[in-house]
Amino acid sequence: MDPVPDHGETSYRGSGKLKGRKALITGGDSGIGRAAAIAFAREGADVAISYLPEEKSDAQEVLKLIEAEGRKAVALPGDITNEDWCREMVATAVKEMGGLDILVINAGHQQSRKDISEVSTDDFDKTMKTNLYAMHWIAQAAIPYLPAGASVITTASVVAYEPMAILLDYVTTKAGIVAYTKALAKQLLEKGIRANVVAPGPFWTPLQSSGGQPPEAVMKFGSESQYGRPGQPVEIAPVYVLLASQEGSFINGEVFGVTGGVGVA
Repeated sequence: MDPVPDHGETSYRGSGKLKGRKALITGGDSGIGRAAAIAFAREGADVAISYLPEEKSDAQEVLKLIEAEGRKAVALPGDITNEDWCREMVATAVKEMGGLDILVINAGHQQSRKDISEVSTDDFDKTMKTNLYAMHWIAQAAIPYLPAGASVITTASVVAYEPMAILLDYVTTKAGIVAYTKALAKQLLEKGIRANVVAPGPFWTPLQSSGGQPPEAVMKFGSESQYGRPGQPVEIAPVYVLLASQEGSFINGEVFGVTGGVGVA
């Protein structure tokens, strides 16, 4: 099987599907968010990325790649578990880009715990605030700026449907993202705005090696897919492009699974 690049800096080639549009992507410094940001820029969009301040070096790489495509790149360092920052982040993105057409709520927190007794209130609180509360705060702040034809995309996971025992808090939030987005899609369609979910299977991102999986699981991560390997972010970026573009004009309230066959009968 041919090797697949890690992020998509070299393999994704756009054709102008998002020309002139303005996108905000949370967690745009690495993994799936990074690949989507690069793909959006190559499709002609200006892109603002949010990231934790300690991830500045990774974010700077992405910002340079966006600018290399001749697009405006906006850096938004901050902690999305803070409601005030979420609202400020959206306002800054709109001001810097002169509007907002695409909102990708992608940043997430994941940690593995072998037993329910090990999931502390602090664990649960951080996961809920990062994955669910922030989604609500960001969407609530952004929607007044979104014009008809805009698109909201959230990132859930196959574990919303096939929960992993070691990810009690994480799987709860991913199921919540699906339900929230489907309900939001019904509200927004009246405004001409679409909302959809991408549900990745095993994709290789920093979440896995930074506590999202036990060390022994990291070594064989993705082996359960029909490909025998995890997906790479570049392989899912085109789905975000589809949902962000007018080619997806009849897609609303849907969940796009990209799982490598995991959980598929």
